Amino acid sequence: MVTAAGFSPSFHDPALFIHTSPRGCTLLLLYVDDMIITGDDPKYIAFVKARLRDQFLMTDLGHLRYFLGIEVSFTSDGFSISQEKYIQDLLARAALGDERTVETPMELNVKLRPTDGDPLPDLTRYRDLVRSLVYLAVTRPDISYPVHILSQFVSAPTTVHYSHLLRVLCYLRDTITRRLFFPSSSSLQLQCYSDATWASDPTDRRSLSAYCVFLGGLLVA
Repeated sequence: MVTAAGFSPSFHDPALFIHTSPRGCTLLLLYVDDMIITGDDPKYIAFVKARLRDQFLMTDLGHLRYFLGIEVSFTSDGFSISQEKYIQDLLARAALGDERTVETPMELNVKLRPTDGDPLPDLTRYRDLVRSLVYLAVTRPDISYPVHILSQFVSAPTTVHYSHLLRVLCYLRDTITRRLFFPSSSSLQLQCYSDATWASDPTDRRSLSAYCVFLGGLLVA
């Protein structure tokens, strides 16, 4: 039905569909039975909603507030996205034994190895928490590096790896209200920075690289 309404699938994301016309551009993001429709062509958006209501039982929830664990808030200066409730649920699942907080998600110059510590008797919790942190990095790019490191050990995590995983959770507890802000006055100028560890990985001697992209002064990746 989406393609019949004139949308074309994006080459970059199979869940994203795009419609362009002289009046503007309309974007439709689909995940199972959740959907976002946005763009600068209000007449076409109204047309798509009407077509969808003819075919499916659909509820229009108005302006976007919550989508797949991501909270969206609007002000006259722009809008913010965060995952505060998602973090709360994550901390509850982790069942941390204390209220400790830390100021950084990972200690400086940590070099983790597969042989550090003792093997965990149950791998499920480690894998579940790391998987959840990967999704959280959508709005919290400040944890991307430690999550990347911890993801390398999901096949055979140890007590040491798990202790560093708990540190990331303690950091999130202390910074739970942080969010990404998209100012309405930002430009569309892209700036990109990259870094690397120059083959310093103690296990395979490979270089761990990282990058960030700023869109009008906002960190977006």
